[in-house]
Amino acid sequence: NRLERLRFKPIAADLHRIDQVRSTEALFRLLARFHGKGIDGVFRASVAPDPRQPSVYAFSFEQGGLSLPDRDYYLEESFAPKRQACREHVARMFTLIGEKPGQATAHANIVLELETDLAQASVTPRETHDVRTNYNRFTPAELLKKNRSIAWPAYLSERGLAQVSYVIVGQPEFFMVVNRLVRERPLSDWRVYLRWHVLRASARYLCRAAELETFNFYGKIVHGLSEEPPRWDHTVWILDDIIGQSLGQLYVREYFPPEAKVRINDLMENLKTAFTERVRKVDWMTEATRAKALAKFERFTQKIGFPDKPLDYSPVKIRRTDYLGNFQRTWAFKERRAIACVGKTVDRAEWPVTPLTVNALFNAMQNEIILPAGILQPPFFDLAQDDAVNYGALGAMIGHELTHAYGAQGSRFDSEGNWRNWWTEQDWKQFEACAQKVIEEYNAFEVVPGLHVNGETTAEENLADLGGARLAYDALERALARDSSKRKSIDGFTPEQRFFISFAQHWRTEQWRADIPEAEVRRRLADDHYAPARFRAAGPLMNIQEFFDAFGIKPGDPMWRAPELRAHVW
Repeated sequence: NRLERLRFKPIAADLHRIDQVRSTEALFRLLARFHGKGIDGVFRASVAPDPRQPSVYAFSFEQGGLSLPDRDYYLEESFAPKRQACREHVARMFTLIGEKPGQATAHANIVLELETDLAQASVTPRETHDVRTNYNRFTPAELLKKNRSIAWPAYLSERGLAQVSYVIVGQPEFFMVVNRLVRERPLSDWRVYLRWHVLRASARYLCRAAELETFNFYGKIVHGLSEEPPRWDHTVWILDDIIGQSLGQLYVREYFPPEAKVRINDLMENLKTAFTERVRKVDWMTEATRAKALAKFERFTQKIGFPDKPLDYSPVKIRRTDYLGNFQRTWAFKERRAIACVGKTVDRAEWPVTPLTVNALFNAMQNEIILPAGILQPPFFDLAQDDAVNYGALGAMIGHELTHAYGAQGSRFDSEGNWRNWWTEQDWKQFEACAQKVIEEYNAFEVVPGLHVNGETTAEENLADLGGARLAYDALERALARDSSKRKSIDGFTPEQRFFISFAQHWRTEQWRADIPEAEVRRRLADDHYAPARFRAAGPLMNIQEFFDAFGIKPGDPMWRAPELRAHVW
């Protein structure tokens, strides 16, 4: 086919541009150009609402530039085999574009050396979520004064931000290391590094040899996949990534009928009422904090299904003979559109995800919950099922996000979305006392013999799971009270039993398969802020009396948890 005939011609122009780099200024100008069309490298740059002024869009820099999933893959001994596999993969990719084996191996070593330096300068994924340490505001002049070897003016100018008044830097220490590396490493090393990142970013859009080599490393070795997905499957994800608003319209037309949105809105209203009642009753909140929580909730908004005004992609030139170019031009269109918004008022009608996204999320800076149509399908929502099933799955998921917004993380954003702590010291102490019971519960869960869940690391998500289950149950009882005809047994199970069964069933996943190597299990338990799915299904319910009542669970039964050990946060 055409891709086989073209082989690596689609990236020839970019490789030539790299070969022409003869100065630091040219290096960063080209890096900016690459960032603008979807090619990663050195660091990440993005446009988003300013956490301290959420009504305005700001431009941000963050650590990045790695080929492996995170810093630990470069630094921990347990990942040594994967590092070596990565080195061999990079070398094989270089040979595909014509380098001789010796040269390809030398170049692969340069890439791994540079990326290891970047990894050593990076903080853990968990640390990047702390707004307090990851918000550092600089004018371009201050940025240049702090990192004189980085050609910031060239980069910002190429991105169309020559006149930007300030930027936000996530991890200033990381950029100090980048500054040193730019000063110490020869331009020839950076040219090799950029060649690799162009090749890496483009491989799935090129010939079969590049695509297969990429899957053999990232699919099989890094992610443990045994079978390569068909190209059409990958293409669907690409389409969602670059023209997801248009693709989402087709999906919504076929799979998200208007009556689904009506029913979800009803579920949401019952959840909001249940949450308001919970806030009024929780005993760990001081009255001053309770008033602020209720005031924040009054400004809460929701986005369900799809945007009212989808993004218009008509300015993008789509060519049937240019697979990679179509991706890059669409990415560049979205990047230019985002850059043009820097310093301007945030459009609250804008969706940060596409309608096909299979997730629910709370946008703290906009104080809103977003439920894309992609998540509003079985096992999370089913128009053909009774309320008990939908409240147990989707209702608990929404409740999870709501409690995130008003708990330890949500306390850092006020009703306007500004980064500001609105809890008192007393609230913190009482909340932490409640949370400790959940931490102790999950610490006792044994994943494999001798390895337990890290209750501290996963506490925030476990607390949200518990809050989500409680809120959804309250909301279901409200729905049943309003319409007594819904209170009936189905398949031999009461609505309450069906609720808890649905809650557990929606956690079915292959995320923690039995064949995962022990080293990977250890890494996940140390770093992942989510507990394994089977404990997310069971753990929250072991704190809810209504669960014990629904199934007649008594002391001595496997899921019994003594009343004095149960957590009551929401």
